[in-house]
Amino acid sequence: MKSILLIGLGRFGKHIALNLNQLGHEVMAVDHREERINEILPFVTNAQIGDSTNMEFLESLGIRNFDVCIVAIGNNFQSSLETTSNLKELGAKLVVSRAARDVQAKFLLRNGADEVVYPEKQLAKWTAIRYASNHIRDYVELDELHAIFEVTIPKAWLGMTIGQIDIRKKYNINIMALKENGKMNVAITPDTVLTENKTMLVLGEYRALQKCFHI
Repeated sequence: MKSILLIGLGRFGKHIALNLNQLGHEVMAVDHREERINEILPFVTNAQIGDSTNMEFLESLGIRNFDVCIVAIGNNFQSSLETTSNLKELGAKLVVSRAARDVQAKFLLRNGADEVVYPEKQLAKWTAIRYASNHIRDYVELDELHAIFEVTIPKAWLGMTIGQIDIRKKYNINIMALKENGKMNVAITPDTVLTENKTMLVLGEYRALQKCFHI
């Protein structure tokens, strides 16, 4: 369990708070709008109305006590930038800030952000990859070259074993697990048979995955 300071409770910040609550973390939520604070109170450990660009207000929160500080402000980049800078100046261990454009990401990183999240850009890429192919069900980007894809099993592979298709040798792609009816099976062997009602979780380079699954 981590202690997390979440600043900004717009749609993005609210979803972060709800997910952190489900994961069992302690969350201090901050926003300048009272209605947002009242709405999120049942799902966080504590919440305060305040101006995150005010150094005295931030200092009163005990910034050094938080494992992570997330700046989720989305409609006022100047406030996001000032808040990010102030958090780092007050000794924040890890500052993660939201960016809406590449130039914002650059300024945030230069002014105290340890990491930047880019929800619109990241979701746009996920959507393009997910829905531009008939095979893709989900994917997780690991770095610029590698990803994990959940893919449907090609018709030509149905009834074959993992050993028979041998995509590790042909494409340098690893089958990590099979998924059926929402349940994951990681206890797979070369003798595991591929059937129509299953999907595969595969790990490899983008180029290899694109070539193998015609993405």
